Amino acid sequence: MKIKSSLSVREAAVRLAAESSIGTWTDISTMKPEIRKLAAKIFEIKEDVIKVAYPLDIFEPSIPQILADVAGNIFGMLDVDELRIEDIIIPSKFLKQFRGPSHGIDGVRNMMQIKDRPLVGTIIKPKIGLPYKDHARVAFEAWIGGIDFVKDDENLTNQSFNPFKERVIETLQALDRVETKTGEKKNYAANISAPYNEMLERADILKDHDGKCAMIDVITCGFSAVQSFITEERFNFILHGHRAMHAAMTRNPNHGIHMSMLALLSRMCGMDQFHVGAAFGKMEGDVEEVTRNIHSCTFDCGLKKTFPACSGGLHPRVIPDIIETFGKDIIIQAGGGVHGHPKGTTAGATAMRQAVDAVMDGVSLETHAKTHEELAGALQKWKSQYS
Repeated sequence: MKIKSSLSVREAAVRLAAESSIGTWTDISTMKPEIRKLAAKIFEIKEDVIKVAYPLDIFEPSIPQILADVAGNIFGMLDVDELRIEDIIIPSKFLKQFRGPSHGIDGVRNMMQIKDRPLVGTIIKPKIGLPYKDHARVAFEAWIGGIDFVKDDENLTNQSFNPFKERVIETLQALDRVETKTGEKKNYAANISAPYNEMLERADILKDHDGKCAMIDVITCGFSAVQSFITEERFNFILHGHRAMHAAMTRNPNHGIHMSMLALLSRMCGMDQFHVGAAFGKMEGDVEEVTRNIHSCTFDCGLKKTFPACSGGLHPRVIPDIIETFGKDIIIQAGGGVHGHPKGTTAGATAMRQAVDAVMDGVSLETHAKTHEELAGALQKWKSQYS
C-alpha cells in the first residue's frame, strides 16, 4: 500500500493495520490475549510504501469479506489523506478454495476451435439505441466478416427499444446462420447484468436459446452476485467480465485500488474472460498497468487462466502493437474500429481479421493491405493510433 498522511508513515501504517484487523480507536475490555494473534502486521516500510500481512484465519473464501478486511474502513480514516492498494498476494492454498473460471483460456479456445491466434471480438455500436433486429443484423455482419466474438456493451440490458429476450433470440439465430454459412465457431456474450434474481431469469432465457456466453458487469453487479452466479450449476456459460466503473477506484495513482487486484478477484470468482485495458486505445492505462492486469488473469496459482480482453478505441492499425506487447493469448475487441470502417461493419470485421493474420504471419500491415482492400481501407481511415 502507498500512504500519504500527516502522521509519520510508520504511525499511520500501524493504525491502518489495526483498523483492518482487530483494532479500534481506544482500549477495550474485550481484547483477549489470544485474539492478538489475528492482528495484521506491518512487515516492511520503504518511504511511503508499506507491506501488510494478514493471518489467513480472519478470512473465508468470500470476495466481499476479503474486500471488507483489506479495503474496508481504511479508506475513510482521518489519519490517512491518500491510500492506494497497489497489489495483493494471496497464498495458493487459499486461492484454491475459490471456483475460479469454469472454462478459462484453454476451454474458450477449445469451444471456439481457435488455437494459435488472438480471438477477435466486437462490441455492437452504438452501445445503446439500436432496435433488437438491427442489433442482430449488425452482429451477423460482424461475424460474417470474420469476427469470432460479439458482445453487448455495458449499459445495454433490457431497454424498451431493445428488450433482452428478443435481442437474445434474434442474435443467436443470426449466430446459427453464420456458423452454418462459414463453418466457423462464433460466440455472443449477452449482458445479463441486473439485480440478482433478474440476472438468473435472463441467464435462463439465454440458456433456453442455446446461448454459450454471458456478460456480467462485475463491479456494478458486485462480487457477491458474481461469486454466487458461478455456483449456479444449471449454467455452463463462458462468463465474460466487463469492468465498468472500475476507474472510480483504480484511476487515481495515489488513491484507490490497482486494477490488477480487481482482475485477480474477478478471476477468483469465476470470470473466464475479463477486460484488462489495451494501452494503445482511447482508455487510460499504460503498458505496465495492462501487463500487470494480464498477469493477474494468467499467472499459475491453481485456478484456470482468465482470458484477458483488450478493448477501448482499438482498430486494425494498432493490432501489431497489441499482439507484440501482450502476446496471442488475448481477446482483441473493437467497436468503432469495426463499425467505423468506410465500407461498413462486414468490411471492418474483415479488416480486423486481416490485421491479426498479417501479424501472425510476420507480414507488415502495409504489405498485407496491398492485396487486402478491407485492411487498406482501415489503414487509410485510421492513419495513426488515435485517429
